[in-house]
Amino acid sequence: QLQASGGGLVQPGGSLRLSCAASGFTVDSYGIGWFRQAPGREREGVSCISQGDGGLYYSDSVKGRFTISRDNAKNTVYLQMNSLKPEDTAVYYCARTPSSYRCSGAVARYNYWGQGTQVTVFS
Repeated sequence: QLQASGGGLVQPGGSLRLSCAASGFTVDSYGIGWFRQAPGREREGVSCISQGDGGLYYSDSVKGRFTISRDNAKNTVYLQMNSLKPEDTAVYYCARTPSSYRCSGAVARYNYWGQGTQVTVFS
């Protein structure tokens, strides 16, 4: 199971930290990705961390503002979001790849999804 949390309301320039807590498997054995979906738009990849060496991916729209990390002891993956913009408003989801797949920003690479958490950036 994947449990995303940490969403909320924030003003532009603010920060939030999302958590993706896993149960039933260990996060360092799978690629874990963060995705978001705004109303009327397709789900898009935001960031991910691969199993093992923890290779990272960031979309161009969040590079330099968002940081993904993994805490193996807590079996949780985090997404630290800084300098938030109104266009970051979306439902954010975390997802898992099959164990043999490294992560990427492609939705199709993931076969297990958690529920979403709403992030709203308003001025």
